[in-house]
Amino acid sequence: MIREELSRLFTREERHRRLFARLLLAAGLTFVVFAAGAVLIWALESGQNGGDIHGFGDAAFFSAVQLLTISSQMKNPVTSAGKIVDVGLEVWAIFVVTAVAGSFATFFGTGDSGS
Repeated sequence: MIREELSRLFTREERHRRLFARLLLAAGLTFVVFAAGAVLIWALESGQNGGDIHGFGDAAFFSAVQLLTISSQMKNPVTSAGKIVDVGLEVWAIFVVTAVAGSFATFFGTGDSGS
């Protein structure tokens, strides 16, 4: 029984390729969303009174934090357009987390059925 389980550990099936493709797609699209969010936040929020975005690095940091934790201690966004971008980043983060969780659930759920 142990030998059988160990052999499964190193076997690549179609479900492994599907999971890898889904994770790669999620990571690639998230990078695109991050880059677009950073550029938009930089353009919309940089130099605004009461904001903490003073350059592209701050905008990239803000966008990354929104995608990773859906929160930030920064005072941004302060503009209406920036708030829309911020909500878009947060919605994307929630979508990706649930899609990746679903991909893993499917992967592990089909593991013992042999598909």
